[in-house]
Amino acid sequence: MAVAPGDTRFEVAGHLTENHIGGQWVAAQSGQRRPDVNPADFSDVLGEFAESGGADVDLAVEEARRALDDWRGIGPIKRAAFMMKALRVLERRSQELAYAITREQGKLLKEATGEVQRAMAVLEFTAGQARLLGGVTAPAEEERTFAYTFRKAIGVVGLIAPWNFPLAIPMWKVAPALLAGCTAILKPSPLTPLTSALLVDVFHEAGLPDGVLNLVQGDAAAGEALVANPAVAGISFTGSLPVGTAIHTGGAGRLLRTQLELGGKNAVVVCDDADLDKAVDAVVHGAFGQAGQRCSATSRAVVDVRVREEFLERLVARVAHLRVGPGFDAASELCPVVDPARLDAALAAIAGAQRDGGKVVCGGGREERPDLAEGCYVQPTVIRDVPWDAELAQEEVFGPVLAVVDAEDFDDALRIANSVKYGMSGTVFTASQTRAFEALDRFEAGMLHVNRPGVGAYAHLPHVGDKASQYGPPECSPEVFDFYTAWHSACISY
Repeated sequence: MAVAPGDTRFEVAGHLTENHIGGQWVAAQSGQRRPDVNPADFSDVLGEFAESGGADVDLAVEEARRALDDWRGIGPIKRAAFMMKALRVLERRSQELAYAITREQGKLLKEATGEVQRAMAVLEFTAGQARLLGGVTAPAEEERTFAYTFRKAIGVVGLIAPWNFPLAIPMWKVAPALLAGCTAILKPSPLTPLTSALLVDVFHEAGLPDGVLNLVQGDAAAGEALVANPAVAGISFTGSLPVGTAIHTGGAGRLLRTQLELGGKNAVVVCDDADLDKAVDAVVHGAFGQAGQRCSATSRAVVDVRVREEFLERLVARVAHLRVGPGFDAASELCPVVDPARLDAALAAIAGAQRDGGKVVCGGGREERPDLAEGCYVQPTVIRDVPWDAELAQEEVFGPVLAVVDAEDFDDALRIANSVKYGMSGTVFTASQTRAFEALDRFEAGMLHVNRPGVGAYAHLPHVGDKASQYGPPECSPEVFDFYTAWHSACISY
């Protein structure tokens, strides 16, 4: 599908609104459908997408089971060849994917373009692991015996993806699952069905064998059916802590393997010796990029009281001038949130922080201008004097709302940073090498940063959290194959 530059309302091909099962685009057996609405403009409905149930999931699992032996049998090097074909298709269709992301998820077009590049990097890196996906030889205790280890795909896997990175996160599940030799059922968020349909279409165009990658659109009913199906060997999930916990406990009775990337309440610690301009740049990027809708988003700035006022002055001067608008407007600097529920959650968090003693110094409400269509626009909001144990300082918001929390000194700042149940990302700004390394040692977080924005890692580094932010092996990186494969050992007497 060609997309002309500036064309924000390209027509969605009808087959992309269906499920993709066994190599065919098919309607949901329920006959039910759900609208996909542009959060920047409620009048822009992309299409009506399949709303699937357990019967659709069971059909997709059966097709994945049927394809498993042949796919697992061709080996990782031949599987990687399909992925490299998909990479070339993805590169050719990159503009189409970026437009789809902006239109249905809302993020700025430059952010969507960056997400496509990230997905390409993940696919390229993963394909390159094909010649490394082996085991080791080991000494044997007996004579004339050869001992070694090897990996084997765990089987059919369910991949449940969120809406905030509707291409990159599905890709960093799909790519390693397929390279490992698993067959898969992808269930994306019902808020971003088109982008995942396009991802599956890319692999279909690349010639991936039927049944290896299946797509089931829908909400909780489809996800619950994936967890319950006894032929599904593992579930990789990215989303909220309550849903992740329900997946894990729901599959525990049959020892379902789970990989869960959950919430975050990430802190940037600003020490009294920090470069404040760099710290402000990082906090603005981390807190308000993608309207704060990232698991690694900066939602707390924990600032030494000796530099608090200067930091706030510089921060507010920046944030107050951020232009909120639709993702296709080149002048926009902050996109809408994804749907009315996120908008209401952000406004409720702001009101709650004020009840707890926080003071809004920037933003604080909906963005309403005559030039904006009806959409999910929230002003970028900074709230100072937030108690470290207030709800806004403890619970995830997933919106453009930043809590500024006072710290008496470095030790107090780290105590506050670690006071939450989550542990996704931790960042420190300091001129002291000693403090930097001490922070890296003491942060209770999976992805750590010094004097740079704290928003995730590279395609070849583990995307991983600590505490309630993560359960199971990391995503991305070579370590991801510890989820999609099982280790085996063999001893051969000759």
